[in-house]
Amino acid sequence: MINKRLLIKNLLAHNDENSFYDKKRKISLHQLEGKAKFLKHVCALSNSNPNNNSFLVIGVQDASNQIVGVDFYDDSKIQNLVNSYFVNPPRVIYENVHFPGLPRHKVVGLVTISANSKTTSLSKQCWKYEKDFIFYRKGSNSMPYIFEQEVLNQNKKTVAAIEKMASNNIKLTLDGVMDFMNRHREYDSSYTVFHEQFVLCWAGLKHRINGKEYYSRVDIELINENIRFFYSAMDFVQIVQNKHSFVCTEYVLLGLEETQQLYPLEKKVIHFKNNGHYKLAEDFLFEPPQYKGAILLDIFKQNNYLIQQLKLQLPLTDKEQIAIQELPTNYMICVLNNMPDALPYLEASKPYLKALDDNTAYVNFKEVMRVLRKVKYNN
Repeated sequence: MINKRLLIKNLLAHNDENSFYDKKRKISLHQLEGKAKFLKHVCALSNSNPNNNSFLVIGVQDASNQIVGVDFYDDSKIQNLVNSYFVNPPRVIYENVHFPGLPRHKVVGLVTISANSKTTSLSKQCWKYEKDFIFYRKGSNSMPYIFEQEVLNQNKKTVAAIEKMASNNIKLTLDGVMDFMNRHREYDSSYTVFHEQFVLCWAGLKHRINGKEYYSRVDIELINENIRFFYSAMDFVQIVQNKHSFVCTEYVLLGLEETQQLYPLEKKVIHFKNNGHYKLAEDFLFEPPQYKGAILLDIFKQNNYLIQQLKLQLPLTDKEQIAIQELPTNYMICVLNNMPDALPYLEASKPYLKALDDNTAYVNFKEVMRVLRKVKYNN
């Protein structure tokens, strides 16, 4: 079993970027340019490594190799993105890896591109990259090439050695459990051992709502691999487990003023097997509340007014201060009810919410964007 944090350290220690790994400060998959550049790197790494895994590490300063981290990226549909743009797409996994010293909401992203013996190319135009483009790695650069066998770098032995050095051990596992518990002293936290092999830690702030137990600020980590499976700063989660599986069901609190209620968003099930493997299954459950046009228009106008107040740096009343914290969620209700222009207005609110002294509204904005991304990919 590979400890992903140790794997990243070994990759960063292996000289600079090369033909089997790349590093980025961040990626922007919500923008066409960022999406295209990500796909270019995946294509180049895949084509340059037909016999071994290749990697993209996200959250690292390019020049200094300093680990600065990125926000938790909960996107199990990244394979769908790869499949939709490539001929002979490789298998791609995005994992959120915990690093000590980073803020609680920060991780290092690890993209693993599995060995693919077939040549990967673009199946359609993406940004400025034309259909049928084929990319390879030349040193630390991803660039288009006409296929030639000598272009391929034979990295199989090197990558195998790096992965072997990243094997997990008892000390790393015990240190990981202690680190997790120490980071979550203010929350209800626990660990479970599955099949005498897997150690899963989880923590959250317990709530009792309508006689049912929920958790907010949930953090779930597979210690053996240092992978964070789930992180949420705002939403509510129900947790159920047995000797074979761990189940978390995420809920979103939506509604207007006194009519708010919890709506199930997604269920994640981690199945642990006796052969040292596990499988993550997901079921999208979301059916958002529906509102009439007049109500939505009132919400939309109120939100736009609040953003205008922030834009002009005008003072807010106490009532408006409270309304600002709910602004991203209210915009999301408009988006989910197919109101035109709601999403662009929500996205445009980001710099104003980020500039507030109280970061509650900005944290809520990031959670809302995460939920909308899930809705988009599952539709």
